[in-house]
Amino acid sequence: MSDFPAWLAPQVPASARHPGLAVAKLGTAQAFGRGGFALTSPAFRGGEELDPSFTAAEEDAVAPPLEWSAPPPGSAELVLVVEDASTKAAHPACHWLVWGLAGQRGKLLEGEVPPRTGKNALGNSEWLLPAPAQGETRHYLFQLFATELPLVLMPGAGRAELIASLQGSITACAVLHATVTGGAEDEDADWEDDDF
Repeated sequence: MSDFPAWLAPQVPASARHPGLAVAKLGTAQAFGRGGFALTSPAFRGGEELDPSFTAAEEDAVAPPLEWSAPPPGSAELVLVVEDASTKAAHPACHWLVWGLAGQRGKLLEGEVPPRTGKNALGNSEWLLPAPAQGETRHYLFQLFATELPLVLMPGAGRAELIASLQGSITACAVLHATVTGGAEDEDADWEDDDF
């Protein structure tokens, strides 16, 4: 896609380079990975497929675990934005908005409820389970931002409000890419009683 920042392109696969991503709007070459700031997960490596336990493929699915290194000194808060970068729409679909994370090295455990969350693309304040169509691969970008000032957003704020409040306040940013491919339909669904 056009208008994608050149400094970010090497960190994001071509199929996930949506110019509307939060990191494309808020990040800079100087802030990216500043001081070794990095986002990882014990459940998947960058570019790998998310386990079904983190997607709509499983009934009791939860958000994946995430870990991050220490942000630059003086960072007041960390903010996580997870977006589906595969869309052709002007703005990527938001799957998770989290803020209020301490400005230090830390983690979110698998399924952990974060301190403050905002509205995802469906208007609720939880991890929006990825649910691609059968055989379709979608790209999800986990984006972590360190801020120099604490946010003054109320829980339940939306993506636009969060992005606006982060303008000019980013001390560092990091990304982690994952994919999800829609699974096959339930093979048993076509069976009828006559088949027995």
